[in-house]
Amino acid sequence: MALTREEREQFLAEPHIAALSVDAGGGRAPLTVPIWYQYAPGGDVWIMTGLDSRKNRLIGAAGRFSLMVDRVTPTIRYVSVEGPVLGTEPATVELLREMAARYLPAGKVDGYVDFAWKSHGEQVIVRMRPERWVSSDLGSV
Repeated sequence: MALTREEREQFLAEPHIAALSVDAGGGRAPLTVPIWYQYAPGGDVWIMTGLDSRKNRLIGAAGRFSLMVDRVTPTIRYVSVEGPVLGTEPATVELLREMAARYLPAGKVDGYVDFAWKSHGEQVIVRMRPERWVSSDLGSV
């Protein structure tokens, strides 16, 4: 059964690990990789990735990407969202902290942020407007 707009937006707002897919061009299958993301109901999605990463280059070339999140308990549920890139901007330590706090226990955030800010190289924020949604709750099949 498809989710309502409110159900799918709330599900996407939960801190799932997403599968990001973007056209890889040149007769290749789409690049699909796990990624952290941020979303609030009714808003835009954003991800953080390396400025020089393959993901960032492919997203820039394609101008759009998809995210898919799922869970298997207590029911099998998923949401997939696709849309155009609204823009990119340099990452900030504040946005890195926001993202880390979404996924990590509070006691681990500062250590991770310090490590990531010093070690991951230049990062960018890529914002996407959800345009197409696919969702379902298959119950407890």
